[in-house]
Amino acid sequence: MKLSSRQILWLLATFELGMSILLTASPSIMDAKQDAWISFLLAGAAAIFITVVSVKLSLLYPGLTFIEFSQSILGKWLGKIIVIPYFIQWYSVIPIILRQASDFIDMIMFTRTPLLLILLLVLIPVIYVTYHGGIQGIGRCSEIVGPIIFFAFGLVLLLGVINMDVNRVLPVYADSGRINILKGAIPPLAFLGESSTILLMLTCFVNDQKKVVSRALWGVGIASFFLSLSVLASLMTFGPHLSAKMWYPFFEMIRYISFMEFIQNLESIIVIVWFLSVCIKLSVYIFITSYGTAQWLHIRQWKIMIWFVALSGIILALSYNNIVESSIDYPKTIWMPYIFPINFVGIPLVLYIVGTVKKRKRLKL
Repeated sequence: MKLSSRQILWLLATFELGMSILLTASPSIMDAKQDAWISFLLAGAAAIFITVVSVKLSLLYPGLTFIEFSQSILGKWLGKIIVIPYFIQWYSVIPIILRQASDFIDMIMFTRTPLLLILLLVLIPVIYVTYHGGIQGIGRCSEIVGPIIFFAFGLVLLLGVINMDVNRVLPVYADSGRINILKGAIPPLAFLGESSTILLMLTCFVNDQKKVVSRALWGVGIASFFLSLSVLASLMTFGPHLSAKMWYPFFEMIRYISFMEFIQNLESIIVIVWFLSVCIKLSVYIFITSYGTAQWLHIRQWKIMIWFVALSGIILALSYNNIVESSIDYPKTIWMPYIFPINFVGIPLVLYIVGTVKKRKRLKL
């Protein structure tokens, strides 16, 4: 299985866009108000730094996944133990994505459809692509649908200009201040930082290792830029006070578009495009979880684990009582206070420092 450098770019960009555009806008606007778009730009810059660390760490041991090179750096047992937080992240986030996507589709389109059917609607194409194509198939899909997704979102932003008023985002900085803008950057950074854990597993599959860093930076950078534009567009359409009270400001902005009373009801088209982005994200998570678990347990046929991962995802997704538990409680109580600082920042930095020191000692010998 191999990924081209172009595929890793579109895979990361598509991966980052889908759920981030849903779940990070309102929390950021609550803190940074009309300056939330600045918070997103800062989050993107920080995410790029985290991405560089993860790629550099992976390139210290080319051809090895995170499960393998962690043992090369720390030894067999400590290396196996240090990846456990990542398994907790992967196995917990798959049902969260499933439930959030299903609740959103139920809210927007299929209000009377049983939740289990919507979960299966989301999961079946993901399992098919992952099982038959592996990461190479997922990469090809992202290379095809990625440009379509960003073109569709860009077109919607252009059509929504007619409803925007730049005065709704003024004054810049004065009302929010440095502290609130930085606080507003935490929610988007907690999601954009996911690229670090993904690249720890996927860098070894890229056939042109020299271009991994630049392509990864472009992927995260494109997603961050579009997310910033989407928040800015929502703010200029509704203002900070109304946007902060909405579940999904960007999609409400799309519903508001009426161009010459001819172009209307674009939300159905955008939901389909957004669904493709979520499918890419779920496919990547199911692949790295299945492949990583198989490596950790020394199972040769990694595809066997896909069924276990998918089944556990459905069971856990159904265990949440409502959208608040999956979309608000989980990010606030688990994702941002624990997964983000430990998995995205702490462990990669420690492994990079230790791995670099070990490499230099071997070169001196």
